[in-house]
Amino acid sequence: MKVQEQVLKAWRLLCQRERRIMRIKAKGCPNAVLRNRCKIILSLVAGYSPTAIVHGGCFSSSQVYRIANRFVEHGLPGLADGREENGESKADESYQAALLKVIGESSPRQHGYRRPTWTQELLVLVLEKQTGVRISCTTMSRVLKRLRIRLGRPKPIVGCPWKKRRRVRRIKELERLVSSVPANEVVVYADEVDVHLNPKIGPDWMLRGTQKTVLTPGKNERRYLAGALNARSGRLTWVEADRKDSDLFIRQWWQLKKDYPRARHIHIILDNYKIHSSQRTQLALAALGDRVKLHFLPPYCPDHNRIERTWKDLHDNVTRNHTCSNMKQLMCEVNDYLINKDQQLQHKYRTKQAA
Repeated sequence: MKVQEQVLKAWRLLCQRERRIMRIKAKGCPNAVLRNRCKIILSLVAGYSPTAIVHGGCFSSSQVYRIANRFVEHGLPGLADGREENGESKADESYQAALLKVIGESSPRQHGYRRPTWTQELLVLVLEKQTGVRISCTTMSRVLKRLRIRLGRPKPIVGCPWKKRRRVRRIKELERLVSSVPANEVVVYADEVDVHLNPKIGPDWMLRGTQKTVLTPGKNERRYLAGALNARSGRLTWVEADRKDSDLFIRQWWQLKKDYPRARHIHIILDNYKIHSSQRTQLALAALGDRVKLHFLPPYCPDHNRIERTWKDLHDNVTRNHTCSNMKQLMCEVNDYLINKDQQLQHKYRTKQAA
């Protein structure tokens, strides 16, 4: 009897529920192996020969006959992966916990290796020493994927010189300011960003065996932006200048006064860059009375300044690997992006407040 006829005979022995389960598995089972096996059986039942299934390009001849014979012999359970009965995985919960600790809390140098970054081979060796269990690099790759451990680019930081208690207390004070400010006052996060005509180089997708090139003007030019992000509405305000000095920071105040004419006080949360506390800045601040109030973050704490994310998005979407030939063209791109970003942020904040 042909294998196609044998499969059809075994199919007729299934109840309606089992047939429905197989059809569901063939359409949307997350297990690709089981999904493909169900597709092979349903194709044979539909009248396709093993040769026609192989010519479809998805399965080999031996695979089709092997799955068909298992289905004829064992029915629906025969489509399950036989390796499921191999016993418990070597990479059990204790192994995974040790892996998380090794990657999250140490580097190869702390385990006697001169290499500063982890590879799958090194992880296998270090985990074997710690747990006594050795797995293959292929299994390590699956475990890393299962634990959602990714290969990324580290972020350089500078340690804050303040003690942790003082730093946390200051950050909490600023958070209370943002949440408790009256309706007739404004709180903004402020910072400056450099825009270079020579593009920042960043990762990009490339074809195998090729490397993209980025044409640079050679002689660099710079522009500087001072921006402010409204902590309540998401409104973005920015000014541009040729120099990153106190005048740029003061110009930002006047722009904020223009944008918020009815605000009794404008609270500015900012870092400790020197132009924020220069003598020229102090004189301008005294001339404004108490209309503008500065609130300084702890040193080297950029993650607590919300506008930093906007500047990162600006670099990722405009200045990184850009192809602008002159600064005028580049600044047009920058301003267009910030206009769209302003609209997106305000919509995001409105939606968040309405939820």
